[in-house]
Amino acid sequence: MPEPAATTTSGASIELENLTKKYPGTPQPAVENVNMEIKAGELVVFVGPSGCGKSTTLKMINRLIEPTGGRIRIDGEDVTDIDPVRLRRKVGYAIQSSGLFPHMTVAQNIALVPRMIGWSKSRIRDRVEEMLDLVGLDAGEFQGRYPRQLSGGQQQRVGVARALAADPPVLLMDEPFGAVDPITRDHLQDELIRLQHELHKTIVFVTHDFDEAIKLGDRIAVLRERSHIAQFDTPEAILTNPADDFVSGFVGAGAALKRLNLTRVRDVEITDYPTVTVDDPLQDIFNRLRESGTNEVLLLDKRGRPYKWLRRGDMMRAKGSLARAGTLVSDTVTRDATLRDALEAVLTDNAGRVAVTGRRGEYTGVVDMETLMNSVHELLEADRLEAMEAQHELEEARALQTHAEQEGPGGEEPA
Repeated sequence: MPEPAATTTSGASIELENLTKKYPGTPQPAVENVNMEIKAGELVVFVGPSGCGKSTTLKMINRLIEPTGGRIRIDGEDVTDIDPVRLRRKVGYAIQSSGLFPHMTVAQNIALVPRMIGWSKSRIRDRVEEMLDLVGLDAGEFQGRYPRQLSGGQQQRVGVARALAADPPVLLMDEPFGAVDPITRDHLQDELIRLQHELHKTIVFVTHDFDEAIKLGDRIAVLRERSHIAQFDTPEAILTNPADDFVSGFVGAGAALKRLNLTRVRDVEITDYPTVTVDDPLQDIFNRLRESGTNEVLLLDKRGRPYKWLRRGDMMRAKGSLARAGTLVSDTVTRDATLRDALEAVLTDNAGRVAVTGRRGEYTGVVDMETLMNSVHELLEADRLEAMEAQHELEEARALQTHAEQEGPGGEEPA
């Protein structure tokens, strides 16, 4: 009898009620009376200084660390007293450096929890392929490999695939991108944003990087020592109205530029650009350059991915071969990348544009410096108007207070 078609489980609400962890022999709790409600399908980021208890709080949600006191509810069910092993099978968990088992293949790593909960071999096989496709890895190429045969970014993708394999409503992520290089981290963040658009899981994400928190979070919990909540709000609200000096310290200088992390490449104009492929004859490429009205074209590889920028002078020096002609594409961005990512890529390239790619790296368009700078100016202007409005409201409030003081008690002018 065939198995029923799988349906994707969306997120579940999480409630933390007076959640506390005290270790024996320590005068202060590591985590003290944390109260928080996380909505189903929300991506919430815990950010705070080292040792503030953010990872401890995260690990208490799936009871890798047992709470000393308080309650945890997932979709209204109190999970504080249920079997912790059963709980962990319902809650995905991804950590720094992926945590893959080195003696298992990629497929075996991803299949771990589905196998433990009794899925059939055919369902597991289909799920492994589905998960690898979801995180942008070719199943035929990767499922038989071992972790040591993968790059750091590929390992992290497999770690996320494993955490999602049994379709849990909740995904916990403990600094999952902290051990990879900055460019790979940007791409992994974009991938997580894309996945969340598709899956709508409830994700709790721990980081010490405030820029990462702004980029990823629907809401951010800025935590003090013992996981006391300094502010729990949207990234925009925290950037524009930090609760106190402690939160301001996290925001730091350049709040307007940090707001570039709130706008995605998909929200601005992506223009088309003249392209050619490595299979095109040189004469066709010459003709394309001449007809394009630009001084360069973008060369795509056999899979339609950006490969080289070709200028007219490069073509003159090609002498019948593209092997040594042109400039390799050093960076690309996806539609889920932030404008800050795009701006950094454009500035690094020094050519005033960056190629935009799809989920498999295929070319989809270009975003240029003019578009990005217009967006920066709009953000700065919005901040200026908001500051003027706030100043106007403050002056009105002061004027009303002064008027009230002058009238004196009973609403009459003092004698």
